[in-house]
Amino acid sequence: MQKLKIRGGKALNGSVRISGAKNAALPIIAASLLSREPLALKNVPQLNDIGTMVRLLAQMGVQAKRDGEALTLTAAEITEKVAPYDLVKTMRASILVLGPLVARFGEAKVSLPGGCAIGARPVDLHIKGLEAMGAEIHIEGGYILARAKRLKGCKILSATVTVTGTENLMMAACLAEGTTILENAAREPEVVDLAKCLIAMGARISGHGTDRITIQGVDSLHAADYTVMPDRIETGTFLAAVAATGGDVTLSNAAPDTLDAVIDRLRESGAEITCTPDTIRIKAVMRPAPISLKTAPYPAFPTDMQAQFIALNCIASGTSVVTETIFENRFMHVQELLRLGARINIEGNTAIVHGVEQLTGATVMATDLRASACLVIAGLVAKGETIVDRIYHLDRGYDHIEAKLTSLGADIERVN
Repeated sequence: MQKLKIRGGKALNGSVRISGAKNAALPIIAASLLSREPLALKNVPQLNDIGTMVRLLAQMGVQAKRDGEALTLTAAEITEKVAPYDLVKTMRASILVLGPLVARFGEAKVSLPGGCAIGARPVDLHIKGLEAMGAEIHIEGGYILARAKRLKGCKILSATVTVTGTENLMMAACLAEGTTILENAAREPEVVDLAKCLIAMGARISGHGTDRITIQGVDSLHAADYTVMPDRIETGTFLAAVAATGGDVTLSNAAPDTLDAVIDRLRESGAEITCTPDTIRIKAVMRPAPISLKTAPYPAFPTDMQAQFIALNCIASGTSVVTETIFENRFMHVQELLRLGARINIEGNTAIVHGVEQLTGATVMATDLRASACLVIAGLVAKGETIVDRIYHLDRGYDHIEAKLTSLGADIERVN
């Protein structure tokens, strides 16, 4: 099993290009199922999760051609409407094929999803929404079995904000008969990116980026070219790393307008940040000030950045309070940070972080995707050598992270 070996204590300097957004690319790839014609994508990150989604679609009969960050998908002849457990168990985003399959083909068999062990992420809101549109759905043997002659537009009020639920229902509604209105819809930039891609394919969507999305169904979608948005979580991870280690780094191919909450908190920490429409420059020359925060749906502070900010707070000049409101199991990285000398107390869904002047290298184990990034940041600032084990989590969401960090001056390498 591969690991990362990090020798900490080096400031980060230089420039690095941000990859395309995993959480935007995955639903957009699933959207290719809605049309017989090709969907040509650019800025697709080279990640394990992307490979898993492409393999899943290829197993159904989708023709996929990959050339670096370009990916063309053609779903002209679908032979299987099944998403099997062996692929779905590794990545819960596989559930995103459910809506497109039912909408275009009238049937789907999709395994209940897996993914990171960060808490309950039920798919009942996906199922209830499709049932409201006329689908008949049963759960048998760990699979969701769905059938519908043609979905019918309706008004769907989600009990809670769900990103993948909004995406699944928005895709399904594109080919439904009539108008669908999604109330309490997710507002995340990745949802907006999916909507823009669907519109490029001929869908009629309005209100994306608000909590009320309206979709007027059409008979079919057509070919399109689309460029996936930059990854705001990768961007935020590099920003947090520089704020922790010190240095001066410019991030290109970024989208600062999707990161207001993160950038505001980093400025509170003492970092100097300047932005253009597609670049972010961060300069950090002092020990960071503590940053208290509470995660919440967009545009508030993202749960996917909570772990990285706890790593930053570990070496801050005071005490911070971090409250997690999205996932109940998302403090598993704390036990590993304690091995590096961090001082953290957990009280329910709140972490109280007492900053220390110095972390010390040790062997730690990643428990999920963002926890992996948290441990890398901690290793970058720790004295001595840190080994991060189980980095297959990291490879699910970060495109060549050790190569990018090395280009900025970090002492980090992948070892077997």
